[in-house]
Amino acid sequence: MILHNFEEQNSILSQFISELRATDIQKDSMRFRRNIERVGEILSYELSKTLDFESKNIQTPLGDKKVSVLQDDLVLCSILRAGFPLHQGLLNYFDNAENAFVSAYRHHPDGKDDFEVIVNYLASPSLNNKILLLADPMLATGKTLENVLKGFKDHGTPKQIHIVSVIGSTEGINYVEKVFPENTHLWIATIDNQLNSRGYIVPGLGDAGDLCYGEKL
Repeated sequence: MILHNFEEQNSILSQFISELRATDIQKDSMRFRRNIERVGEILSYELSKTLDFESKNIQTPLGDKKVSVLQDDLVLCSILRAGFPLHQGLLNYFDNAENAFVSAYRHHPDGKDDFEVIVNYLASPSLNNKILLLADPMLATGKTLENVLKGFKDHGTPKQIHIVSVIGSTEGINYVEKVFPENTHLWIATIDNQLNSRGYIVPGLGDAGDLCYGEKL
């Protein structure tokens, strides 16, 4: 897997991440969603540099000009529900892309720390020879992404996979590296080293879905 960790360089992205982590700023759910969307936009721009482009002549009011335009066919996929703002950030830049949606959640059978990830909804176009962009803000254990990948097995073989995340754990990244194809790219804004006993990133930022849309039962 090819890792692109943007914590290693200073940019305005660092400001957005600091606001996402700060408990006082998190109280503004609209700002929280917008900051995740901003992260998606920045990572989309960086990601676009690795895609294939082709030359095309366009007509302007005063003449014609040869320009480079995106050649790859993209499918953007968000993992509900925290993935929505990140998905929108990607869609703001890749506005001609097709879209897919997956519902995945953690199930704690006995109410204790151990859990399994259940995928119970998936809507996607064919992935054959397309670039698949998986938007998952929180890359904790990596098991959600593994189960999403399994869910796509009947939707064709993508040309390449790009995972876009806001924050991840070292353990989760190592796990994803083992189960995804070697040429997978991971675009991530920041990485924390620790998971707690329930598989949440520490210090992390909390439950991204709840902070975006309110607490669930």
